[in-house]
Amino acid sequence: MAPKKTFHLLSLGCAKNTVDSDSMAQLLMNDGYKPQSDPENASILIVNTCGFIGPAKEESLAALRTLAEQKRPGQLLVAAGCLTQRYGVEVARQVPGIDGILGTRRWMDILEVVQTLRATPHPQPLYHLPESPTVGADEKNALRASLSGASAYLKVADGCRRPCAFCAIPLIKGTAVSRPVETILREARELREMGVRELILIAQDTTDYGSDLGMKDGLASLLEALAKETPAQDWIRVMYSYPGYVTDRMIEVMATFSQILPYLDIPLQHAHPETLRRMKRPSNMDWVHKTLAKMRAALPGLAIRTTFIVGYPGETEEEFTALLRFVEETRFDRVGAFQFSFEPGTSSEPLGDPVPAEVKQERWERLMALQQNISLQINQSFVGKTLDVLVEGTDKGISIGRSYRDAPEIDGLVLAQGKAKIGEMVKVKITGAMDYDLSGVLG
Repeated sequence: MAPKKTFHLLSLGCAKNTVDSDSMAQLLMNDGYKPQSDPENASILIVNTCGFIGPAKEESLAALRTLAEQKRPGQLLVAAGCLTQRYGVEVARQVPGIDGILGTRRWMDILEVVQTLRATPHPQPLYHLPESPTVGADEKNALRASLSGASAYLKVADGCRRPCAFCAIPLIKGTAVSRPVETILREARELREMGVRELILIAQDTTDYGSDLGMKDGLASLLEALAKETPAQDWIRVMYSYPGYVTDRMIEVMATFSQILPYLDIPLQHAHPETLRRMKRPSNMDWVHKTLAKMRAALPGLAIRTTFIVGYPGETEEEFTALLRFVEETRFDRVGAFQFSFEPGTSSEPLGDPVPAEVKQERWERLMALQQNISLQINQSFVGKTLDVLVEGTDKGISIGRSYRDAPEIDGLVLAQGKAKIGEMVKVKITGAMDYDLSGVLG
């Protein structure tokens, strides 16, 4: 039998979920629990689920079923996260063997849930899904970051107040709640002292940071404070910005402080105004064109990443063609694309899911083929240049890392001839370009 104070935690979904998982792990370890990579060696099994779209739900349910079927006497299985926040009772019904249900809004109560399960019989699952206004503040001194090598995701806010018709996040996470500036600055200092070289700011919508605190241009103020508070930080990267809220001051702050990377992640979701209106997204494409041009003028070498949804209800061939034309004209460095996933309970539910699956797939393939060629052309423009690269691994004399253009896991890599230490920032002269990655030699 596994020692009583051991746990196995499986984190699914996005980096924001990973931060919550690592925060739960901190609280358990502070109480004497030891993490185990093998579920057989753990007394507590935890799955931090994702419930954003259909495939993510199925992945979460499959992981829970696997652990439930393998669970031995004395082991406890806790389902946590986005899926359980929204579908707690249904999840327990679909996966017999779950002992506890913990929503994403109260991840900080993981220890209390475990203690309650240990102390009392539980013939039925324990549901811990309170609606709490303290989410984002009542964090029990957990560091709200997830470390991976020399990089760290730092969560600056949680929840979302945007009205996007296709998105269930506000239903799952609640409205936007920003973390205090002083707390974020303290954690940034701690992370730098721990050797972190890349700080990645994340939230459902980073550009909404501080709105609930009465701040005007809150993200710009936070970025300026971070740059001044941690001048030795190599890179500060901003993820998940929202169209219409990239302000002139934010651009100015990014241009002023060199450690704030010239990298913009701005999920636009579409380019045709009518599609965007049905999505309940900002539909002023004139703003998009002007702001991207303004940023490119102020931030030489700016790398822009965006995401799009194809096959949204009502998307005509004309609307999709407008999206292709926009991508071809704008020439994004990075593009992610998703086929529309019908989500019950969202405001798009009355629209149904009328675009056939084969049409969605065909449009997705056309969009990605177009972007693949654009990405290759942009990558080829870097041949002969020298880039700073954060080394994340080595393989047979090759150093593998990322440049300022590459966010972890979702963007490209730089493969450099020569050995460098993991966590080191090195100069790489680019000698070759692939569709999404670059190759070169250590400088």
